[in-house]
Formats: sequence, structure tokens, C-alpha cells
Amino acid sequence: MWDWIVNILFELLKLIQTFAVDWGLSIIILVVIIRLLLTPLMLKSTKSTARMQVLQPKMLEIQERYADDPQRQAEEMQKFYSENKFNPMAGCLPLLIQMPVLFALFTLLRNLPNYFSDGTFSFFNILPDLTTTPSASFADGFMVALPALVCLILFAVLTLIPQLYMSRNQTGQQAQSMRMMAVVMTVMMLWMGWSLPVGVLLYYDVSSAWQVIQQIFVTQKVIDKAKADEEERLKNAPLQVEVTRREKKPRPHKKK
Repeated sequence: MWDWIVNILFELLKLIQTFAVDWGLSIIILVVIIRLLLTPLMLKSTKSTARMQVLQPKMLEIQERYADDPQRQAEEMQKFYSENKFNPMAGCLPLLIQMPVLFALFTLLRNLPNYFSDGTFSFFNILPDLTTTPSASFADGFMVALPALVCLILFAVLTLIPQLYMSRNQTGQQAQSMRMMAVVMTVMMLWMGWSLPVGVLLYYDVSSAWQVIQQIFVTQKVIDKAKADEEERLKNAPLQVEVTRREKKPRPHKKK
């Protein structure tokens, strides 16, 4: 299913490896390339998330008003999305794009010896084998497995930090639910990462670290501006409707 993405990653890694020499460094460069390509989508997603936070009270009001009529509720929500030119799925797009890359990278790294003849798939002297997993690395002792365990812990922690950071923009029950989901997801990441190739963990760690830095220096500013713009738009909306009504109102004919 992911064969075509695997082949693209294979060719890209092969190209990067010609000048990077080290496989771990090649993966880090791959992260930078993908993140730069996703930056426009990420900014659009951030603006969409900020708009959703501003529109959330009105959406909850519609859900509560038509709680006993799911069909009417869906119609009103669709109407609300249309009136506000809002796509609730826009915020998920960058994540949806990255998931196939992660799955394809998992496939590529698991079968790396079948793609490349070079048998030393390491990250300098830090991670001696990018194709192994944290669980398998324990066979050679704790000290040998330690770098893989650090990658695994970062895999979980760097999942938790962006979620907690985003929860700062929520209030009340929604913020609490978001924090709880972040903790649950972190535990799941630990469980999943235990059996993932270390190269995949390295990719995810660098990608998530990029996201955290982006959130601190870029995302929050974009969210604040998007919220301010949306609140200004909503404030001016009733005035704009009134102006439109006056323009459409038929003028009385003057008597000759």
C-alpha cells in the first residue's frame, strides 16, 4: 500500500546519503526537507485551529439547541461552517500527510538492508543500528540499549509537550480533556515506540522538536493574530449584514 511512498523515500534518502555520509544525519536532513515543505500547510492549519477556538461557543450553542434532533443539528452546523467559510478538517491535514510518511519510513528502515548494500546503518557512534528496536537492543545490555531508550523517552515526551502547549489556548473542561488525552497519547507512544525501529524514533524526535520550537516562536503568534482577526470579523459581521439589508431595501418612488 505504501510502496510508492517507500520508493520516493528510498530515492530521497539515497540522494541525501551521497553527501551526508551518515544514515542518521540523512534522516535528520529528510525531516528538515519534509517540515519545510509542510510549513505553509502547518500555518494554514494553525489559523484554522485558532478560528475554531473563537467559533467554539457558537458551535456548542448549536449542538445544545438541537441535541434532540441530530439531523437538524448536522444541517445547522453545515450552514454555520458555510457562513463562516470554515473547514473543521483543515487542522488535521498536516498530521494526515505525515502519517503515510511515518508508515513508509517504518517499512523502509525495517527492510533497509534489502534496499541498500551498506550494512552499517548507524547515527555516528550514538545509535549503532537504526534498524533495531529499543526492545531488541536490550539483548546487548542496558548501556548499549541506553541511546535507544533515550530516543523512546523523547518519542513520548515530545508528543506530550505540543499537546500541553496547545491546551493553554483552551479553557475549562476542554483544556482538561485535552491534557488528559495528551497523557493517554504519551503512554500509547511509549508502548508503540518500544517495537519501532530506532531510525523511525529519530525521525519523529527531530520532527517533534521542530514542532515545539515552531510552536514557541511562530505558532502562538499566528494563533493570537488569527484569533484577533476572527473576533474583529465577528464583531463587524452584524454591521455588515445591516448595511447589506439597507442596500437591498427598495427605495420609494418619488412622486412627479
